Amino acid sequence: MSTRIVVVGGGTAGARLAQRLPVTLLGEEPHAPYNRVLLADVLAGRYAPEVIALPGTREPVRLGVRAVRIDRAARTVECADGSLVGYDRLVLATGSNPVLPPLRGLRGAALPSGVHPFRTLDDCLSLRAVVRPGVRAVVIGGGLLGVSAARALAALGADVVLTQQGERLMERQLDAQASALLRSHVEALGVEVHTECRVSGLRQRDGAVTAVELADGFVLDAQVVVLACGVRPRVALAREAGLSVATGIVVDDALRTSDPYIHAIGDCAEHGGRVYGLAGPALEQADALAELLLAETSTPTGAAPPAHPPCGQSSRGAGRVGTRDGALAGASGPCTDPHHEDDALAVRAQAQEAEAPAKVPSVVPTLPQALGSARAGGTPLAPAERPPTTGAGAGGGGAPAPYTGTRALTRLTLGGPKPFDLAAFGEVTARPGDDVVQLTDATRSAYRKVVVRGDRLVGGVLLGDLAAVGALARAWEGDEALPDEAPLLHLLTHDGGSS
Repeated sequence: MSTRIVVVGGGTAGARLAQRLPVTLLGEEPHAPYNRVLLADVLAGRYAPEVIALPGTREPVRLGVRAVRIDRAARTVECADGSLVGYDRLVLATGSNPVLPPLRGLRGAALPSGVHPFRTLDDCLSLRAVVRPGVRAVVIGGGLLGVSAARALAALGADVVLTQQGERLMERQLDAQASALLRSHVEALGVEVHTECRVSGLRQRDGAVTAVELADGFVLDAQVVVLACGVRPRVALAREAGLSVATGIVVDDALRTSDPYIHAIGDCAEHGGRVYGLAGPALEQADALAELLLAETSTPTGAAPPAHPPCGQSSRGAGRVGTRDGALAGASGPCTDPHHEDDALAVRAQAQEAEAPAKVPSVVPTLPQALGSARAGGTPLAPAERPPTTGAGAGGGGAPAPYTGTRALTRLTLGGPKPFDLAAFGEVTARPGDDVVQLTDATRSAYRKVVVRGDRLVGGVLLGDLAAVGALARAWEGDEALPDEAPLLHLLTHDGGSS
């Protein structure tokens, strides 16, 4: 391929594209691309850092290189070290930054000693270096990332307090009953949980954190504070270059920005009004873009890309796939929300079995392999979403299919004496007129619930017994009418009503 493709960002999306195509990959972190989904397991000591490395890219990655400016007229990227990198196609995969909440005692870029975000491998290693048995640790944020961090800290022997501003843990993915079961499990790990409490400030002494102040006046002693308050897309580079930016970098069905020579994928991209912030959509976007670039770059270098709809519009109904799933992982919403589903990126999760669409043959690893997962011995370690159902190559060898969105299913396992599995998809809170089927087995801490609207399955949550999740996810993902002859209760049998 003679076309110069430059990718800015060595996270999940950028690394996946670099596995598919010969590109120049600029990675800001000093580490080779790694599986962010497994950071909590590195923190807990389950895996060494090198174990979570992603499969190698086709060309060497330029590590520790930060892009600081895009010259669209000259088609160059300026780096912090003064170097210029020319491109014919530029792909922004800049990811997202952790949100730093507006707290007293937390001002400016420098964090007090003992206060840690939990987003990168360096964050993880810094935390692991200071946590020891008996250390008092407070986790701010009770979403997926906060729950995962609290579990990892407890595994290291820390005295952990988990604070959540909302009414319940993982409130965007779970209903009240499922969240109560999750809370019971987390507390059984030795974690003290506080919900409906707002953190207002941090106390310090000699530049080190000593306590967390709550709005009601209560004070939590703390030697370590973990910020698990969601993420925000990194869009500064795109905005300064004059690209269209809303919450994320606005892209169309070809994942193009407002500049036809620049694309965006992953956490930084906004497609059809949605910022996914999850590994599954990032991988699908990378695969779709790989096929689109292969098709485009068959034209002479420098030729104008094909015409495409204005950014923000979709040729096949922007965001049609996944627009029914309300507030599940992958739903749009302010990325400053402390309970934003982007937290799922730091959770160890289990792979979903699915029939993948036909794709152009390649040597690229499968979804679990691409995320550094290990399926041998029945130990699935893939990300918190099932493989997507739309994207490149869906036409089976014809023109590359446009990216039309992703439906994301969240699935995770929390360790402990009794491992705790959960899965959630779509809308788990019923609307008036919806049918709800629910089964509970308190003795096994098992809970299953699905929501049916008309003749469509619109959401569900399963805890403990996940045998039916594959068939349920396929029924939800396909958005097809449920059979009239099957009772709704049959949806919660082990085959999900597929027999």
